[in-house]
Amino acid sequence: MRVLAKVGARQLSAAARAVIPCLWRGKYFSSGKDPVENNPVTPMLRHLTYKIKSTGPITVAEYMKEVLTNPAKGYYVYRDMLGEKGDFITSPEISQIFGELLGIWFISEWMATGKPAAFQLVELGPGRGTLAGDILRVFSQLGSVLKNCDISIHLVEVSQKLSEIQALTLTDEKIPLEQSAGSPVYMKGVTKSGIPISWYRDLQDVPKAYSFYLAHEFFDVLPVHKFQKTPQGWREVFVDIDPQVSDKLRFVLAPCATPAEAFIQHDETRDHVEVCPDAGVIIQELSQRIALTGGAALIADYGHDGTKTDTFRGFCGHKLHDVLIAPGTADLTADVDFSYLRRMAQEKVASLGPIKQQTFLKNMGIDVRLKVLLDKSDEPSSRQQLLQGYDMLMNPKKMGERFNFFALLPHQRLRGRSHQRNDRQSKPSPSPVAGFSELAWQ
Repeated sequence: MRVLAKVGARQLSAAARAVIPCLWRGKYFSSGKDPVENNPVTPMLRHLTYKIKSTGPITVAEYMKEVLTNPAKGYYVYRDMLGEKGDFITSPEISQIFGELLGIWFISEWMATGKPAAFQLVELGPGRGTLAGDILRVFSQLGSVLKNCDISIHLVEVSQKLSEIQALTLTDEKIPLEQSAGSPVYMKGVTKSGIPISWYRDLQDVPKAYSFYLAHEFFDVLPVHKFQKTPQGWREVFVDIDPQVSDKLRFVLAPCATPAEAFIQHDETRDHVEVCPDAGVIIQELSQRIALTGGAALIADYGHDGTKTDTFRGFCGHKLHDVLIAPGTADLTADVDFSYLRRMAQEKVASLGPIKQQTFLKNMGIDVRLKVLLDKSDEPSSRQQLLQGYDMLMNPKKMGERFNFFALLPHQRLRGRSHQRNDRQSKPSPSPVAGFSELAWQ
């Protein structure tokens, strides 16, 4: 974003003044160069302009939340945006190997911590259920290893449309789903392999027990607050109506400090930052759960380690899309700041990463798994699909270096208090954490 011009003073409503107690003298940011005729007036745009006229400019975080998860018009609520016909495609949709290796990761961690009698697999934002399905297939294939373990699946999903698709993907159609719209567990069923599965709208409703948590391309769609450094200090970026075009939105700078500024580090050296309080809340919840009941969390996403600045962008039809044009028709995303996630864990648990997807999958044995599948495949088209999927996942210019893996584990997992012992040492010796080092079955 670049500052273009100053905006005249504007009196805020009482509600807005409670947050920003001064006149609005923002600065105008460009949201792109799309002409007015390419900016259709969507139901979400009408909703947002009415909201802004009523209460004044809104934060980028509030804008994202409205556009993506508004119960009536939100992008995620009633549409299937994944796959070739959607607006973006994810790693599980590209190759079955991705999900299979994550299934191996969870089993490896389960074994490294003494093979507890039960565990929950909790996925945040499960998409179409493809990733969970690939993981469950691995659990079935390694049934002899898991035969004495009581497994249950718990999906955290706010989208009605996606939860329906997940149920079709994962559950046994012969066993009717139990549905209770007003309950924290709004849907229950049984997977095709006989494992109980439940749906929730909020992580806090998931039972607290020994669990493995999975968040793949989940944190990047959580609302972010954006800040620009100015001669007067940090100023938050807001979304406002363009005074020259009534059906067009624009970015403006707040005239003074706002509450979310508290999330910026005192020693921050960048001139533009994005902070995600919602991510911090979820990481704190995951950290408390893992510290209390054990398990681990595996996070895979676009991101950086506190180095990037303006990463807020939109995707529509697999192409970049102006974030302020036709809101409600495109996905909105911002890169995950893994340094912030690490900080929000508050040392309740240990963290590993971020490391590049290419490195993680290589450590997990993707090359070996690819060879096995190629050897089993007689169809040239299937072999080509496998090779193309591998290239998309591993090529540094594609997903290989754009995606990162990050893990949260109990401190004792890295201190060596597992059941594994080294005969030459009096203290337990921790087994390596797969993916972050080479996979080694023990």
